[in-house]
Amino acid sequence: MGRLSVNLCGIEMDNPIIPASGTYGFGYEFAEYYDINILGTFSFKGTTLEPRFGNPTPRIAETPSGMLNAVGLQNPGVEKVISEELPKLKECFNKPVMANVSGFSLEEYVSVCEKLDKEPQVGWLEVNISCPNVHGGGMSFGTSPEAAAEVTRAVKKVTTKPVIIKLSPNVTDIVAIAKACEEAGADGISLINTLLGMKIDIRGRKPLLANTTGGMSGPAVFPIAVRMVYQVAKAVKIPVIGLGGVSTPEDVIEMMLAGATAVQVGAANLVDPYACKDIIEKLPEVMDKYNIENLKDIIGGAL
Repeated sequence: MGRLSVNLCGIEMDNPIIPASGTYGFGYEFAEYYDINILGTFSFKGTTLEPRFGNPTPRIAETPSGMLNAVGLQNPGVEKVISEELPKLKECFNKPVMANVSGFSLEEYVSVCEKLDKEPQVGWLEVNISCPNVHGGGMSFGTSPEAAAEVTRAVKKVTTKPVIIKLSPNVTDIVAIAKACEEAGADGISLINTLLGMKIDIRGRKPLLANTTGGMSGPAVFPIAVRMVYQVAKAVKIPVIGLGGVSTPEDVIEMMLAGATAVQVGAANLVDPYACKDIIEKLPEVMDKYNIENLKDIIGGAL
């Protein structure tokens, strides 16, 4: 493997760059712009048991250094993801893909994970217990160590592939939740998801988003994400995936020094469809600048 390669939960990746779920669709949309096999992998659109139309509009709002979204997990449901989306993806992506799973009950998480675990294209299951935009489920699972551990244990019983638990930053002690997931059998931790925020329409004198609140992403959340990745990586022995406001090769290196084995790029893909490609191509030059021979050597370098 090359100097950019990393090993994530036993699977070798050409590089640590992973487009984040919800910002890259099911991959083939971006394949129209460039060969997406340049990626380490990507996390596909959050998938639930049943199809979801998502939240009412407006559900996106720009902010000076990021964006708010309250999309609400719009997706075609796991059966159509398996029968329609994955076959289309197979035509343009020849690496293991990361399946992002959401649910509104323990049974739903288990069912979706069990189905996706059987798919040859799926390399990892990223279980999102942290989405702050959907009423009645995701948020509550990610806000207590006990509930997070319960989901982890239940999913691990029905899967054979690495299970990565995606955590919410909207908690008092993210380390306690990460440790509970590790103890329950998680193979990795992914953080952070979006931070809860809102924007008010001054002229209309009401919240701009129909959902009132939404998830804040973009450069503004990067220092918070680095802090949380650092704290969690220091406390657990399983791999950590860092995300939140990543948009440059320097951001990737900073995340890895904080303890991340791999790094997801989210909102930057919505601003520039070539964001991940550019980061991957520029990484060697930035590594040379900072005397980094191999990326895997710097994981946790600041701990």
